[in-house]
Amino acid sequence: MPKDLNKLHRAFNPRCVAVVGDKVEPHFSWLRTQSTFQGKLYSIQINPEYIQRIEAMGIKNYTSLLQIEEPIDLVIVSVPRAVAMTVLDDCIAKGVAAVHFYTSGFGETGTEEGREMEQLIVDKANGAGLNLIGPNCMGIFNPKLGIRQNERQYSGWAGPVGFISQSGTHADTFSMEGHIYDVDINKSVSFGNGTVLDSPDYLEYFGQDPEIKFIGMYLEGVRKGARFLSVLREVAARKPVVIWKGGQTEVGARAIASHTGSLAGPHAVWEAAVRQCGALAVDNLEELVDTMNGLIHLPPVRGDRVVLAGGSGGQSVAVADAFVKAGLSVPPLSQESYDNLETFFSLVGAGYRNPVDPGSNRAQFGRILDVLEQDTNTDNLVLVTWPGVWEHPPGFKESLIKSAKAIKKRAAKPVLVIMPHLSTPDEVRQTGDVRREFLEAGIPAFPTFERGARALRNVLDFYRLRALRGD
Repeated sequence: MPKDLNKLHRAFNPRCVAVVGDKVEPHFSWLRTQSTFQGKLYSIQINPEYIQRIEAMGIKNYTSLLQIEEPIDLVIVSVPRAVAMTVLDDCIAKGVAAVHFYTSGFGETGTEEGREMEQLIVDKANGAGLNLIGPNCMGIFNPKLGIRQNERQYSGWAGPVGFISQSGTHADTFSMEGHIYDVDINKSVSFGNGTVLDSPDYLEYFGQDPEIKFIGMYLEGVRKGARFLSVLREVAARKPVVIWKGGQTEVGARAIASHTGSLAGPHAVWEAAVRQCGALAVDNLEELVDTMNGLIHLPPVRGDRVVLAGGSGGQSVAVADAFVKAGLSVPPLSQESYDNLETFFSLVGAGYRNPVDPGSNRAQFGRILDVLEQDTNTDNLVLVTWPGVWEHPPGFKESLIKSAKAIKKRAAKPVLVIMPHLSTPDEVRQTGDVRREFLEAGIPAFPTFERGARALRNVLDFYRLRALRGD
């Protein structure tokens, strides 16, 4: 169990935050990062030159945590390793709810000195019942309250996703990449070495947080495997959990040892254990974002049969290959669908056998989609579109979006969109605008055939796992 769930709740939802040891280089980054924080923010610094600059930023500075009269929910520590123990003593004396150690140079160094220093911190924190995040990490991101891991992250609102990461870079990148696809963070933590609070502690907390509906994780190793799997099994029974495990190769596992000092086991064993617990395992950041995108925006996916519509001849071949390689099927349509299409569909430069290449029939694309929605031989509808066809015929883009939204509203059949082939800044902008319209309607959009196919397959696997558990 976490040392104190109530204190952990205070850390993720702070009213008062103190930053210890922020410096001119790099430009008081921790204090600037928390400039969006809606609560009280204080600095702890003893250098007179730094104090002058900090107070010029409008932030009250103290020379000791103990001078702050009110309770402190979260302390961010950015001091050299040599003085980390002194700061930890002050945190314990002050009775802070949690401390985030950005400070590094501990067990991840592989040195005897680093390991000894880390053990001293662990023993002292455990003895005092202090929730310690890290060391060697970027800490907490709560965009609704404006607590951030770096200045480029968004603030002022929150999504449904909880993200737990041993890597600070991956935590940051997931938050920004996910934001593009409406996979927005509710709460996130980068926990680094995970010496006092480890991944199951955060997973347990996120599992009971009613604001978090979906959980993503990036892990490099697990210190207490039995407890982790026990918590994962319990949480995955109530919320989707998607895990990207680093160190899938021998070289990757070696890199982990110098990053967070974790131990990585055989990847095949890991994947089997995760699946038995009802969670999903993914291979990289893109797949993690895409799978969360599908889970958030798609209705329950019950079957693997896909109808693919909208691509040109060559695209139809490529998209069919991508979906079949992902483990999905692209079957012929029902005879009733073929009979309906035959009444109006011109086969000149086009085809409707699945994939459906509309060719010269784009003016009838809404009608085509109505037929495909009702097709009884397929379970999912995938639309392929891109800026090069949006103005031919005039108004085609608007008609496509309107038809897709209408299907989303009235049909149980999952609908997703793939928008490939961007080559100019204007096309990137146009695609971003259209993707936003689809996402606002609850229709996930993906940038490549392979990413869309894999996301759909993963969401199908999730619902099959739930069915096996009787959920």
